[in-house]
Amino acid sequence: MKRILTAFALAVLALTAVPATAETYVIDTKGAHASITFRASHLGFSWLTGRFDSFTGQFEFDEANPDAATVSVEIDVNSLNSNHAERDNHLRSDDFFDAASHPKATFVSKTIKLTGDKTAVITGDLTIRGVTKTVDIEASHVGGGKDPWGGFRQGFSGTATIVPADFGMPNPIAKTPVELVLEVEGIRQ
Repeated sequence: MKRILTAFALAVLALTAVPATAETYVIDTKGAHASITFRASHLGFSWLTGRFDSFTGQFEFDEANPDAATVSVEIDVNSLNSNHAERDNHLRSDDFFDAASHPKATFVSKTIKLTGDKTAVITGDLTIRGVTKTVDIEASHVGGGKDPWGGFRQGFSGTATIVPADFGMPNPIAKTPVELVLEVEGIRQ
């Protein structure tokens, strides 16, 4: 009987123990401490660059268990900005993003595989134009700690390469690979 009670007590302790959990961070877009930029070859002569001015997201992160982190981001496709209004309107058209029918693009992580002390590959689902593809982001942990305003922050940098045509963009130019550059700073909630 004593063994049964001891086993029961251990089981109750195991079920009620509070495990270390990841903390939630909201990506700091209000303070402009995050960016999603892109670049693509323009006819092999130069690089066309741009950014998305409006996006939101959050991530779960535990420094003791970084490969259990999660990331989710929602991008306002209409905020695409390549510093050329005519080109931006064309990129928002049904030739490319079809922003009228698909105003949001999303990324949701599935796995994170550590590749070094502060580096990892984040694999997740990127959805553009209603088409979802698996994408790998080469990421690095820039740093984390207390900020001057009493908060706590974590920062990451990442890159990924996609082919827009894979997401159903019909324009022939969409076959050109695009490099995404992600700079993310999150504020712990």
